[in-house]
Amino acid sequence: MTEDEEPQGPYSPLRSNRRAAAVAIKGGESNPDSLPKIIASGRGKLAEQILELALAKGVKVREDADLAELLVKLDLDTPIPGEAIVAVAEILARVYEANARMKPA
Repeated sequence: MTEDEEPQGPYSPLRSNRRAAAVAIKGGESNPDSLPKIIASGRGKLAEQILELALAKGVKVREDADLAELLVKLDLDTPIPGEAIVAVAEILARVYEANARMKPA
């Protein structure tokens, strides 16, 4: 997938030699100066449940195995670390753009 393409379904939790991983992040909508935080993460069955819930709620999903592996190691409610902030910012920017397109004018 190129940088300009929207990810297409069906999705599955990210897999590698390790168990499947999924991470949910939330940006600081109420405080734009705050860093995005991890609100859910898990491996295996929990990763599948996180992904199913996200898709059922219409949450935009992005597949990035390296980023998921980095973030799944962090505790919940942890701000995104500096080495991942650029990737997370790009994902959140796309999500916000997609959400803005979906709102009625």
